[in-house]
Amino acid sequence: MSDEPQQPSGEHEPRGWAPRDPAAHGSAGASGNPGDGSGSGSGSGSGKAKKPKRTGWRRAVPTWRMVLGAVLFVAALLIGGFIAGYELVDIPAANTSATAQSNVYLYKDGSVLARSGEVNRENVKLAQVPLTVQHAVLAAEDRDFYSERAVDLKAMTRAAWNTLTGKGKQGGSTITQQYVKNYYLGQEQTVVRKIKEFFIAVKLNREESKSQILEGYLNTSYFGRNAYGIQAAAQAYYSKDIGDITTAEGAYLASLLNAPSAYDIVVHPENKAAALGRWNYVLDGMVKEKWLDAGERAATKFPMPGKVKPPTGLSGQRGYIVQAVEDYLTGNDVIDENTLATGGYRITTTLEKKKQDALVKAVDDNVMSHTSPDRPADRNVRVGGASIDPHTGRVVAMYGGIDYTKQYVNNATRRDYQVGSTFKPFVFTSAVAGRSTTQDGRRITPNTIYDGTNKRMVQGPHGPTGYAPANEDDINYGPITVSIATDKSVNAVYAQMAEDVGPDKVKQTAIDLGLPKNTPDLTATPSIALGVSTASVLDMTEAYATLANHGRHGAYTLVERISKDGEDLTLPDTGHTEQAVSRQAADTTTSILRSVVESGSGTAAQGAGRPAAGKTGTAEEDKAAWFAGYTPDLTTVIAVMGQDPETGVQKPLYGALGLARINGGGAPAQTWAQYTEAALRSTTATDFDLELEPGAEEPAPPTDEETTPQDTGTPSETTSSTPPNSPGTTPPGEPSTPGSSEPATGGTDTGTPTESTTANGGAQNAGGDNAGGDNDSDNGGPRGDETADGDSYGFLPGPRGTPAPRQ
Repeated sequence: MSDEPQQPSGEHEPRGWAPRDPAAHGSAGASGNPGDGSGSGSGSGSGKAKKPKRTGWRRAVPTWRMVLGAVLFVAALLIGGFIAGYELVDIPAANTSATAQSNVYLYKDGSVLARSGEVNRENVKLAQVPLTVQHAVLAAEDRDFYSERAVDLKAMTRAAWNTLTGKGKQGGSTITQQYVKNYYLGQEQTVVRKIKEFFIAVKLNREESKSQILEGYLNTSYFGRNAYGIQAAAQAYYSKDIGDITTAEGAYLASLLNAPSAYDIVVHPENKAAALGRWNYVLDGMVKEKWLDAGERAATKFPMPGKVKPPTGLSGQRGYIVQAVEDYLTGNDVIDENTLATGGYRITTTLEKKKQDALVKAVDDNVMSHTSPDRPADRNVRVGGASIDPHTGRVVAMYGGIDYTKQYVNNATRRDYQVGSTFKPFVFTSAVAGRSTTQDGRRITPNTIYDGTNKRMVQGPHGPTGYAPANEDDINYGPITVSIATDKSVNAVYAQMAEDVGPDKVKQTAIDLGLPKNTPDLTATPSIALGVSTASVLDMTEAYATLANHGRHGAYTLVERISKDGEDLTLPDTGHTEQAVSRQAADTTTSILRSVVESGSGTAAQGAGRPAAGKTGTAEEDKAAWFAGYTPDLTTVIAVMGQDPETGVQKPLYGALGLARINGGGAPAQTWAQYTEAALRSTTATDFDLELEPGAEEPAPPTDEETTPQDTGTPSETTSSTPPNSPGTTPPGEPSTPGSSEPATGGTDTGTPTESTTANGGAQNAGGDNAGGDNDSDNGGPRGDETADGDSYGFLPGPRGTPAPRQ
């Protein structure tokens, strides 16, 4: 029989209510008073049944009354806060950003280097701005401007969420909010500023018309090139008044609002794709909003902006340095571009005036003073240079060009010229760091013998790869040590070495040493060894500084301190370094690069009067010549580049400076030597302290296979002294021995490093440098698909990338 009280009808409880907790119900039933029917559930008693208490997890769940109360409380709080904020926050007077100050740039010793920030602004009425340009701005920044409220809470919430979840910083501000920030407040990213911006925008939207707000926005926004307001921007980019700007030009100006300097494709040609994407986004938005006819949109061509017209106060090297410093600060999220543009900042750089002056003089003495207005090729000459203290990562000197007011692109930071054979040391470093072997099992050391046969097919793990790069002047070297192959920049050797190490590993080593991951054309193929990537001079200086610092890498720094009104901003941690590659790998690379200076293509660098290591390099079609070198105390890279001053197209340097060709061992190495000697003149010379990999110092055993390189002429006349079993001549289907002209020897090096001579070795060119250096002949000229210093790419005539035929 049940312990529960029974109902007359036989039911256990009144209809519509069943106890949630049987134990609680039983207890209640047992305690009821039989006299008055309390708890009996008879339905006829005077008392109402009590609701059972919530137990277990249900106690943690708020009731609907609690939820409603919380919602009402929050709503009351928000309404009260809004009313209070609206009453307390007034529309202030225009802030100082409307009259921006100058920024002061200082050398490391505190002396003034440059001043920038002179305000370039000319306010215009909205009626002076063509309607299509107004629509372009709205399409870019706020398409619902005329119909929306002053503040878009949904967009602000979305932007905050995307930022918090790691999808990047995203804007959620309306044009009204941006105008408030530009004109009344400031660019600092603080909660207080955002709250003020919110209330001022709401008030302003009630007190001013949309047209007045848009006019104010167009006159206060920053467009880059020191242009505040759309009238100044029209002049800065197209040398026109705003009333004459076309729809296409207006769309480009509107695009700049998103990232002013980054989308300036004249200053940053590498960003053209991104700028074009933004420009197309603006025009497509205009079509979507029915502000532009689809047919007119289809016929619109991109309007290339004009040259930069910097203020005269940034002439000489000053403008290049200011540009590089600003890129460093904004690129490292120290400060955003718009905030920096408001001015008032005191920026102490890492540049040392003595070294800076020495670098400028060295370039003038060895390059610019040799140019002549009577030689057409000399008008194309550009020079970039950078110098870093390898122990601290501080940039101590930089050369961006002849004059910022004449050549506005910084040649030290641009990333559009091939680095040539200055990349080859990274291949060898990767080989030593990874304890790599040739495909027949021999450890790669300076004494390892490779086959230097011209146009030798690179052999992969599964046979020929289809890639057969030519050596400089089609010279056959035959069996040759890695050290000598480095001296002579033998492409056949280094392309095979890259395949032996693994192109992906070579790429990662270059990144570890200091090249940016997004370096253009840094692709994991055997051709990576020949320097087809386009790292900047500053990038290469950072990577070579890692080698000079025994494999320890730290990102370069260009700013020592930045402050405003006595308050310092936080800079990146410049003291952090890490072992990017082993010390043995870096030091063994240094040992073979010392040989390049002592007896190879870089002998002109001996003029520094210091123990030095370095590598020459030349870009495809001789469009750039490089020397990258270092002493134990200083790392410097110099590049001479060719560029048409009118079209910006890269040009070969044939005939420039009165020379048939410019190679890395000529003007770049001579400039490096003069600068290094002057920069270190007051310091004591120290020798390299090297820890080499096992076998690096051991002389190779003698061999009877001395081979004299032969000029082979045309490919059809190529001859080789390589034994028949060498990889370059192995018939299809027969086993090959990549990396050596001899059968595998169980991992030991074979042969004697033979100082092979070349057809042009030993002569000197008009510049007085080693013509055999870097395999650059003194009588060479344009040679089709060949490049200087061995940077030929093994392609036949025809579309770029056509591989040479398999042998």
